[in-house]
Amino acid sequence: MFDILGIASRNLLRYRRRTTLTLLLIVIGMVAVLLFIAVAGSFRAMMVGQITDSVLGHLQVHRKGYVASIDNLPLNLNMKPQMVAKVEDALQANPAVETWSPRVKFGGMFSNFAETTSIRVNGIDPAREAATTPLLPGRMIEGDKSGALVGRGQIVIPLLLARGMKTKVGDTVVVVATNRDGSVNGKTFVVRGILESVTGPGGRDGYVHIDDARELLRMNEAEVSEIAVRLKDFSRLDRTTGQIRAVLEGVTSKEGKPVLETHSWADLSPFANLARMIDLMTLFIKVVLVSIVLVSVMNVMIMAVFERIREIGTIAAIGTPPSRILSLFLAEGLMLGLVGTVAGTLLSLVAIFGINLWSPTFNFGQQQNLVMAPTIAGGDVLTIAALVVIVAIVASLQPAWKASRMDPITALRHV
Repeated sequence: MFDILGIASRNLLRYRRRTTLTLLLIVIGMVAVLLFIAVAGSFRAMMVGQITDSVLGHLQVHRKGYVASIDNLPLNLNMKPQMVAKVEDALQANPAVETWSPRVKFGGMFSNFAETTSIRVNGIDPAREAATTPLLPGRMIEGDKSGALVGRGQIVIPLLLARGMKTKVGDTVVVVATNRDGSVNGKTFVVRGILESVTGPGGRDGYVHIDDARELLRMNEAEVSEIAVRLKDFSRLDRTTGQIRAVLEGVTSKEGKPVLETHSWADLSPFANLARMIDLMTLFIKVVLVSIVLVSVMNVMIMAVFERIREIGTIAAIGTPPSRILSLFLAEGLMLGLVGTVAGTLLSLVAIFGINLWSPTFNFGQQQNLVMAPTIAGGDVLTIAALVVIVAIVASLQPAWKASRMDPITALRHV
């Protein structure tokens, strides 16, 4: 085996320029793929983190049918206290769950006593909400950032609404809402802070204390519109969502139908499509890498067979078996793949380290100067490296097979 690899190495070094150019193509492809995976993965993780840690949580639990009508924020599809208790029992029993936050959501009218506009209101438990969406307090651009996000009798309003209504921190405002029975009620609040949106200037979500929300809606029971959940390990999202969904399917109505549904953040946010697009682009880049390696190695091996026909005839004539000739050319492809993979991997890791030292920033929606910190998992590196080596061997297979099947007499007559 080592003899074959040694001969293959000497054969490659006989054509240094061609071998160098082929290795350069493989290295460039490796660097491009690994850098793209690292940088795109960093952006994807940052984007998902901003959505989940600022607004949604990692997953949410609703009463069945709520998400289908979520644009209307239907109060008749709130979860009753008995349902909430069963959800909390299921979350408490799952070791992957870190914390959760109940919310009461409704639409209302916001007035500064001079103008009136619509607003979406989130009634939250400030401490639990901050634990479930830890980036939420950091979105406050005006107001006291110390202490709880919002207290009783206070409201945090979105930047768009504050600018449009010329409302400032400390102003007294009123929120009017229609409860489930159709009666209208209003409540005055003091503006505690102004919140910037995650995704752009169109956000219209305000926050009040959950007890104020229930008082405004005249709830006789501690109803909940949704429960946002944060996991200890985001990578276990799909598995944990499935586990919680399976448990909550056991909560049924009198007719025996499930009354609760569980959704991951990807089921609730349009930005999941952007994340899927990044995954698709990563797959496309991998296909390009395979094409580069396949074409470059096959080209080298075809030329090697053509230029060494007489040599092949000679070693075949002296009794070298076809399997050994096949192994010699496959070994050349293997050497090209291995050397290109090692060099490309080392250069990629150095480039990723350099980008982390540089710490470039970018903006996502209204979030400014988010630091890019590209990383790549060892599994991704091994997968790409194995892919390159395998494709290099496969690309050598046809020329090697052709060389091993040459007739010695015909090969020796070749000019």
